[in-house]
Amino acid sequence: MRDVAVVAFVQSEHKGEDQGLVETEILAPVIGEIKQRTGLSRFGFTCSGSCDYLQGAPFAFVSALDTVGAWPPIAESHVEMDGAWALYEAWVKLQLGEVDTALVYGFGKSSQGDPRAIFTQQLDPYYLAPLGVDQVSLAAMQARAYLERSGAKEDDLRAIAARSRASGRDNPFALHLPDPAELSDDAAGYDVAPLRSYDVAPDTDGAAAIVLASGDRARELCERPAWITGIDHRSEPHSPGVRDLTRSESARIAGEKSGAAGVDVAELHAQYSHEELILREALGLGEDVVVNPSGGALSANPLMAAGLIRIGEAASRIHAGTASRALAHATSGPCLQQNLVCVMSGESNE
Repeated sequence: MRDVAVVAFVQSEHKGEDQGLVETEILAPVIGEIKQRTGLSRFGFTCSGSCDYLQGAPFAFVSALDTVGAWPPIAESHVEMDGAWALYEAWVKLQLGEVDTALVYGFGKSSQGDPRAIFTQQLDPYYLAPLGVDQVSLAAMQARAYLERSGAKEDDLRAIAARSRASGRDNPFALHLPDPAELSDDAAGYDVAPLRSYDVAPDTDGAAAIVLASGDRARELCERPAWITGIDHRSEPHSPGVRDLTRSESARIAGEKSGAAGVDVAELHAQYSHEELILREALGLGEDVVVNPSGGALSANPLMAAGLIRIGEAASRIHAGTASRALAHATSGPCLQQNLVCVMSGESNE
């Protein structure tokens, strides 16, 4: 296996309301900054993650290539998923030994539509999608099942939301949301019980980009690369009714395969407060592990980029020397259906 590292990470300043920019305009400054930071204008491979349903046009992701520069022709691919899965594809491409650098990016503008209606389309088209059940309602069903199985209380969820929002207020790229304790009864009411408004990640517009590089090329581009020592992704059955919603077996397997034990910090793509508890259990994260120092998705959740941002935020701790081993997690689909785990270290395998 080739040594591959995250050598650069850039994200937009995320917004909770429409700023009058199209997705390409949100992405362009991010791509420009990451090119400037690395000194690279072209990459061996380019891969992106986005969702055409958000823009409501077929092959909408193609317009984003204008920000990258597709002439002369480039080697390029796209996943209709969070950018974290684009990063996995780029990692595989680098393992083939054909290229030494890869640009990965994800972007989404949720303010131009209704994500709760849009993402109903990813459900089973015969049984679930016709019901019109949205992802928050499914998450609430999972949260209720977890609370009853584990004995956890709504106060435990509130504590997670409060800690995440406090961390997010120290993050210049996140939304600066109030502490749950400061909200009125109306503002902190149930979204879908037992999930209150602060337990649900805010709809956010934003973009992020990461550059991967292999071996000596990574050392040239970054003083302290975040070497990917393990990466794996797994999926649960499509129907929520045929799996135990109170546990995440796919996250557990992905964590074991990627070497999740012994990390200092973890960035978890928990879009609802209870998901952090399920993921902590699945990944075996003890109380000594710092979780979501960036504020996580509960402080900013740009669709199709939030999972990639978890990898970037975790890698940033390696770059800065504040962590020696970091874990990043990304999810896609309802109720933690698909889970990707990426473990990084300040030391390569060489």
